[in-house]
Amino acid sequence: MLRAIVEVLQPEPAPFPVICGTSAGAVNAVVLASHAGDLPHGVERLVSFWSGLHCGRIYRTGAWSVLSSALRWFLALSSGGLLKVAPQALLDNEPLRELLEGALQLGGIDAAIHGGHLRGAAVTASAYTRASAISFYQGSEDIEPWQRTRRQGQPTRLRVDHVMASVALPMIFPAQRLGNEYFGDGGMRMQAPLSPAIHLGADRILVIGTRDERPDPEPTAPASYPSAGEVGGYLLDTVFMDTLNADLARLRRINRTLSMMPQEQRAATGLRPIDTLVIRPSRDLRVVTAEHAAAFPPAVKLLLRTLGGWGRDWRMASYLLFEAEYCQALIQLGYEDGLRDARRIADFFHAP
Repeated sequence: MLRAIVEVLQPEPAPFPVICGTSAGAVNAVVLASHAGDLPHGVERLVSFWSGLHCGRIYRTGAWSVLSSALRWFLALSSGGLLKVAPQALLDNEPLRELLEGALQLGGIDAAIHGGHLRGAAVTASAYTRASAISFYQGSEDIEPWQRTRRQGQPTRLRVDHVMASVALPMIFPAQRLGNEYFGDGGMRMQAPLSPAIHLGADRILVIGTRDERPDPEPTAPASYPSAGEVGGYLLDTVFMDTLNADLARLRRINRTLSMMPQEQRAATGLRPIDTLVIRPSRDLRVVTAEHAAAFPPAVKLLLRTLGGWGRDWRMASYLLFEAEYCQALIQLGYEDGLRDARRIADFFHAP
């Protein structure tokens, strides 16, 4: 999608002074923030990063690693907690840390801020002890930390640890320790995913979604009981999609209310209207996942079959597939969708 936006906006090199990301989006956010003064270069780095992946560079895919983790879960459950053998997660994503440490150029964030190309970048993770969404941000000195119910903004210098915390899918990847607390995927507690961008000063927000809005059809015959894999995938979708849609609806209601208020009353609220452009994929990514499911490493495929996340519903699988052909198919889909939405994109960025 960003590659298409670069083509639409040429020759504008730095259209995003505020960049925020959660989960896999945290990787995209810090790469773009590191090259905020040269969007085309940042986008090409992202394309190169995702196009060359395979699952083994994200998490350990060896049979012993995957199956021993599953076995420890089984032993912990069967012993009633008497055996202290429970693993931290289903999969070990330490390879991702090694990949990010070699690929990210986080020093570029400071350079972009001092060069006036970037106002702020934020990565959100969920604090398990405080049960809150913490948006770690790096930005201009005039940005004030914020505190709201179950969410806050904390200034910091963004590191690989923050990205690892944001991508720690619950139960699937291990939690990441930051300071005295463990953190997991930022989507779990973030009830207002647009808020970090607004607190960093954005008045227009481009939202790139990962699920289309078309509801699944009602079954024509009695459905079988949902498996653990299906329930897990459903919960992940709820974490990432439902809160975004709810926040967008809330933002539109606030905008509508502000538009009906006199200017002096509007100023007294402390609120400001926020324009949004939401772009969603034209295809269901579960369908794309099914088309590339054969690329899964055998041990991971076995794990998904065991959990019931294989075949009937590809939600959970779609969060675990990182093979190059699959990523390239998603990149191509985003690019084509972006060109299809070129008029909307141009109007949004060039509007006064």
